[in-house]
Amino acid sequence: MGSIGNGRSDSVVGIQMPPAGGKMVLEPEALPVTTSRVPRWPRLGVVMVATRAAAMVMALLSMSLMVSSKQGGILTIFGIEIPLYANWSFSYSLQFLVALSAASAAYSLAQLLLIAHKVMKKAPIVPSGRHAWLLFAGDQVFSLAMISAGSAAAAVANLNRTGIRHTALPNFCKPLPRFCDLSAVSIACAFLSCVFLATSAVIDVIWLSSP
Repeated sequence: MGSIGNGRSDSVVGIQMPPAGGKMVLEPEALPVTTSRVPRWPRLGVVMVATRAAAMVMALLSMSLMVSSKQGGILTIFGIEIPLYANWSFSYSLQFLVALSAASAAYSLAQLLLIAHKVMKKAPIVPSGRHAWLLFAGDQVFSLAMISAGSAAAAVANLNRTGIRHTALPNFCKPLPRFCDLSAVSIACAFLSCVFLATSAVIDVIWLSSP
């Protein structure tokens, strides 16, 4: 039974099969995992939204108060009545403050809308380091611009209130109290907007320093 009639022997091919009942285990390939920056403090995103909202509100208040600062009055010098009319548009410094307040409010509103869009999509607020650097640059630019505009407007407001030293110019805020008060509150809101924008820049640094 070990040979065939033609004199050639059969070649036996052996195939090793897995044992009955055995299980074949397939290991899945490791997939690349993309990670986003996670802040060290879990509520840092809430603080970021709050500071940007506060900066926007202060910028809007600064713009609206300055635009509404208009008043007419009468100045009396040596018994002579001189009619006066004050308007924010008469001063380039006050115009500069209104323009930058509007730009700062628009910038903060755009950032808030972008954050709301990412929250709705359940995406990270700051997805990458490049995005954090862009936020940091924008916050720095607008904070410096607001403090520059506020300082220029404060110089004009102080001149209106105290007059010019060594001259006989009177205090224009006496016949125009509403104009001076609204201007002062507007300038204060501009400085507060600068503070909140600077705080946002600090938060951006914290995002950048996160591992």
